[in-house]
Amino acid sequence: MLELFRFHGGVKPASHKQESSGTPILPAPLPQLLVVPFRQSATGAAAIRVQAGDQVLKGQVIGGAEGPFGTTVHAPTSGTVRAIEERPLPHPSGLAAPCAIIEPDGEERWIERAPLDGLAADAELLRARIRDAGIVGLGGAAFPSHVKARARIETLVINGAECEPWITCDDRLMRERADEIVAGARILARLMDARRILFGVEDNKPEAAAALRAALGQERLGGAGEIQVVAVPTLYPAGGEKQLIRVLTGIEIPYGKLGPDFGVQCFNVGTAYAVARAVLHGEPLISRIVTLAGNYAHPGNFEVLVGTPIDALLPLGAPQADTDRIVMGGPMMGFPLADLTVPVVKATNCLLAMSPALFPPPPPEMPCIRCGACTRACPVVLQPHELYWFSRSKNFGKAQEYHLFDCIECGCCAFVCPSRIPLVDYYRFAKAEIRARERDKAAADRARERHEFRQFREEREKAEKAARLAAKAAETKAKLAQEDAAKIAAAQAKAHPEAAPTSEGNA
Repeated sequence: MLELFRFHGGVKPASHKQESSGTPILPAPLPQLLVVPFRQSATGAAAIRVQAGDQVLKGQVIGGAEGPFGTTVHAPTSGTVRAIEERPLPHPSGLAAPCAIIEPDGEERWIERAPLDGLAADAELLRARIRDAGIVGLGGAAFPSHVKARARIETLVINGAECEPWITCDDRLMRERADEIVAGARILARLMDARRILFGVEDNKPEAAAALRAALGQERLGGAGEIQVVAVPTLYPAGGEKQLIRVLTGIEIPYGKLGPDFGVQCFNVGTAYAVARAVLHGEPLISRIVTLAGNYAHPGNFEVLVGTPIDALLPLGAPQADTDRIVMGGPMMGFPLADLTVPVVKATNCLLAMSPALFPPPPPEMPCIRCGACTRACPVVLQPHELYWFSRSKNFGKAQEYHLFDCIECGCCAFVCPSRIPLVDYYRFAKAEIRARERDKAAADRARERHEFRQFREEREKAEKAARLAAKAAETKAKLAQEDAAKIAAAQAKAHPEAAPTSEGNA
């Protein structure tokens, strides 16, 4: 039996999983319009490949991957591109980005799909397929999966922990589509030469773990490796990548290092499923499972096309009349949506409906009493109370000295704080200010460099012009001197003709 380890800190909030996990995944209907952002990954936007008026097929490329970290964007259904325009994205900043506005035709006409043999096809071909299918991490990070699949590792961890309260999209996916999750994991293991696959599933999801074990059967990786489903203790944030790796392998990955540095890599179960669909069926990532949980009359999980406006999706769950806000994500790490017309993106795992009765407003913030509860709960072994003081006082240099950017913003510190201080909000503020100042400094540095280069260029051009003028003056002076010498010689010859040499004299 695999020995399990424990990460520092963590909390045990009420899970509220049963509200949405009891019913099967249902398909969400086609909306009237799809708003498909060209920025779907954490590393940049895709190059726009369509224009207004184009007819597109389901799965057709509408945004091309650019650079080594680029991912492709596809049409989620067949229809007509009505416009390419800036639309707000589901992000705390509320910033807008270019989007394709697609009007579905209702025919769901697919592109021609080309399945591959995941265990026999060339590895580079498979990575290209994952990139061209637009697959990114579906656990929330949205980092391009083909980049992560280039590592060479010993252990592949498939993350089925889904530790945040209310969210059950991964739970239902494991229960209903375990075979393809396992197939996707085996493809990823082959790409990274992994000798071992560990599925980490929290022990409050016994049906999901049983489904994965049934899908595994007696399989072994390459006839020699190990494939195992491991029930891990229910403790938030056990679903964090580094925390799950710690629990399953005992490896502690420090900030600034990555799993492959220690021979391990982690993918979400949804990502493994998407890999299987892309490789074995030729289907790009154009939909995902989204949990509707919280203050709904009909909570559940729905398979939703990327680009579906959130206000078109919410009626499927029937929000109660007293719903006062919608949060994308869970109660610990999610953020409220200021605009419900924003689209579902690949990172959208849950739309949590909140109400004053279900999620009472927090009591007034009180002074920090330095009780140390936040420090004991922090899974990254930070000192949250110190970070709070430095962030609040805008002493950003000291906040960075105390490893502000190690914070994963899990919310454990705020959850246990007896003073009800929204600690994570302070950390986010400090991070945003530091990044803004770094951007400003970088912009100022670039402006200074441009100014200095302009001055250098002007001085160089001035020097070159002066050199050209001096050369021309010297040339003119030499020419004049030569002409003067010729005139003098001619005058002398005219004044003394007897001195001029003759042919007889020469003879």
